[in-house]
Amino acid sequence: MLSFPEWGQIITLFMIAIALGMDAFSLGIGLGVRGMSIRKMAILSSSIGLFHILMPLLGIWIGQYLNQYMQEIAVMVGGSMLCFLGGNMLWNSFKSEEKETSIQANSLWNMILFSVSVSLDSLSAGLSLGLFSADQWLAVLFFGSAGAIMAGTGLGLGKYIGSWLGSYGEAVGGVILFMLGIKFIW
Repeated sequence: MLSFPEWGQIITLFMIAIALGMDAFSLGIGLGVRGMSIRKMAILSSSIGLFHILMPLLGIWIGQYLNQYMQEIAVMVGGSMLCFLGGNMLWNSFKSEEKETSIQANSLWNMILFSVSVSLDSLSAGLSLGLFSADQWLAVLFFGSAGAIMAGTGLGLGKYIGSWLGSYGEAVGGVILFMLGIKFIW
């Protein structure tokens, strides 16, 4: 029987999706500053959305497997991982004033590599959610949608607003993940 997730879980998953999408948004701005055709922007945004589905889904499955063996400490481990991920995003946003995106998205292979690198934090978040037994399909729907939309928005805005907004977007995402991790730990 299909059940509707609780509102608290929907709001939490939505906030995590936005936080993870901030990384795609900020890196999208960095690439958008360099200029990119609409077609390449659509392909890259779709690729990021796809990997924002695949990576957390893999993480959720690993987390569910691990949850069978560490039930007592699963919430603490999952919350700690969200705190670490958020803290890492926050640290990286302030580590350097001008962050250069090392991957040029000028070929399909480079776009895939860029999408995987942007989606790696979604793997960790998925692992945490697997430990919490979250609704996996709702999570990956939110993560994929947020990743694609925010990457596309970042790419589109990049040529207009410059690179200064990118680090702030990643910082906001880091704070959100860190605060959600603290909520789960306490």
